[in-house]
Amino acid sequence: RGQATASAGMDPIPCFSSLLVFTKSVSHGLGLPAISPCPPQLSPLTRPLHFSNDGSKGTEKRLHRFGFRKRRRFFMGASKKWRAFASTDEFLSQTPSLPHCGQTSTVSVAAPSTNGRNGSYSGKKMVSVRASNEQLLAFEYELDKLVLQVDNDDEREQFKREMDSFKNLYVRWRESGKDGTEPLDWRKIGTPGVIPYDAISGQCSKPFGITEYDESSGSTNGFTKDSELVMDPETVERVRQEDRKLLDKLVVVKLNGGLGTTMGCVGPKSAIEVRTDLTFLDLTVRQIQGLNRYFGTNVPLVLMNSFNTDDETAKMIQRYKRGVQIRTFRQKRFPRIMKDSHMPLPETPWDPSTCWYPPGHGDVFDSFCKSDTFQALRDAGKEYVFISNIDNLGATVDLNIARYLASNPECEFLMEVTDRLRSDVKGGTLIDYEGRLRLLELAQVPHSKRDDFSSIKKFTIFNTNNLWVRLDALQQRVEELNLDIIVNPKTTADGANVLQLETAAGAAVLHFKNPVAVNVPRCRFLPVKNTSDLFVVQSNLYSLEHNCLRLSPKRVQLAGPASIPVVKLGEHFHTVRDYMERFQTIPDILELDHLTVSGDVTFGANVNLKGTVIVVANHGDRIDIPSGSVLENKVVTGNLRILDH
Repeated sequence: RGQATASAGMDPIPCFSSLLVFTKSVSHGLGLPAISPCPPQLSPLTRPLHFSNDGSKGTEKRLHRFGFRKRRRFFMGASKKWRAFASTDEFLSQTPSLPHCGQTSTVSVAAPSTNGRNGSYSGKKMVSVRASNEQLLAFEYELDKLVLQVDNDDEREQFKREMDSFKNLYVRWRESGKDGTEPLDWRKIGTPGVIPYDAISGQCSKPFGITEYDESSGSTNGFTKDSELVMDPETVERVRQEDRKLLDKLVVVKLNGGLGTTMGCVGPKSAIEVRTDLTFLDLTVRQIQGLNRYFGTNVPLVLMNSFNTDDETAKMIQRYKRGVQIRTFRQKRFPRIMKDSHMPLPETPWDPSTCWYPPGHGDVFDSFCKSDTFQALRDAGKEYVFISNIDNLGATVDLNIARYLASNPECEFLMEVTDRLRSDVKGGTLIDYEGRLRLLELAQVPHSKRDDFSSIKKFTIFNTNNLWVRLDALQQRVEELNLDIIVNPKTTADGANVLQLETAAGAAVLHFKNPVAVNVPRCRFLPVKNTSDLFVVQSNLYSLEHNCLRLSPKRVQLAGPASIPVVKLGEHFHTVRDYMERFQTIPDILELDHLTVSGDVTFGANVNLKGTVIVVANHGDRIDIPSGSVLENKVVTGNLRILDH
């Protein structure tokens, strides 16, 4: 076993610009053409080549692992005749004797050896390359080309780290199959053990600031002083001091990488106005400000941005001056890959943003741990992190859960789940697989099992993506988090079919010791993914108290704390602008069970919707619902125009 470095006292072999490739084994005595050293501006070979003897006689050896950071020009030997190829693609297309993807074979490589420090080369070192997957080689070559185009040293190093991370993800995907994950044995999937929220909530120690579950309102959101009435002042102050010490160890991370494009908006989704001119980011900041103000603590707010949202978010946070320390870090930027060839879509690092993508919220762990922000927070004594989507208006700091994590040091990871509804189609569920908790996403389910996955009787709980993690455990295990890969097909604006390799943060539950799932009330999961969701949270179904949404007590009395109407607005309501133009005011939906609207439909002011309401305007028709209308269990079709006189 040896390394491709110079003998003692000599410089290591610098990067060489030509790689000599044979399609069959060669003998030690075969003569090779002279090789000139590469230009000094090319990146050096930073990793040694590791060799091991294959047990055969002679000098032939097999190379088990190799990686090159340089431009390559390939040569093929045939009867001692040599030929240069202009690119990897040309080389691969004209060497049919090489293995197809997924196969392995042995090809021989000649690498130069150095003779002194003057850069001249004499002598040849014969090695045999094993397991050369030509598609992976071409893929790596394309990534190298991208890296070499970055001139600035620091920027090139940062970009190279991203491309190395993407290559690792790509290799795992290729090894696991085109679905991204190893297939699960459906017979081994069981119901996971879940802790009820009531089992961890305190009986009387609920001071202002705790997000407690109130049966009368069906909400854990918001701050309330009601519980202080059952405690004497000394107890209130003692509990507050205990909670202050706990909050001093907490970090809140919001996933802020998404754009508002699905709702027709430009810029970060967190900039969309939700209630009373307040955006997602406004509400999040105000919640943390209120927490810090009452407890006299300093819970920092950390935003994970993407390359799509980083610049705009930096401008937005300038207006928050007091009451909260806001930090940011940026998740990685990966190249989309073409669906047919599996090669990177961008040709330069500066290609349009449509050629790149943020690799899902599963990237939060690695990007967070490798950021300057993480080390600063660890130095400040932070021990726990609460991670959630910024568009989940129910994901507030819950001291009941924080206390549970602090009092159970063996638990490294806690996931909030909630009872699954029929409308929960796209997200993931938690399963027991071979005695371990595991996240199961729709993209991982075989088509033959999609109906089973949709059953709320078989899969009863739903992942909220509210995650609590111990920072010391995260720091220790971050390099081991090979999260399941989700293959997300996309079509670009110019019609190109591409793939995105993504990961989900909840999949990390498999990799931590003693993970726990807590079944929280539904009100801790209020995502706004489209205008139908926006319609619900802007209605009188909720009120805004202490910058948190609280379900109307009247709705709770009528339908229960977990009853949210199903709302489906058609494509005419797709963008926020169209949505706002079609409602003079948001209808009263306190007694609504189901609403479907399709076609060219508008609503007047003070409309009341009850029961099941379906409004369908066929192509070419228009329906204007008059102001003050009351629709209860109605189907409205045809053409109804109301014009100003």
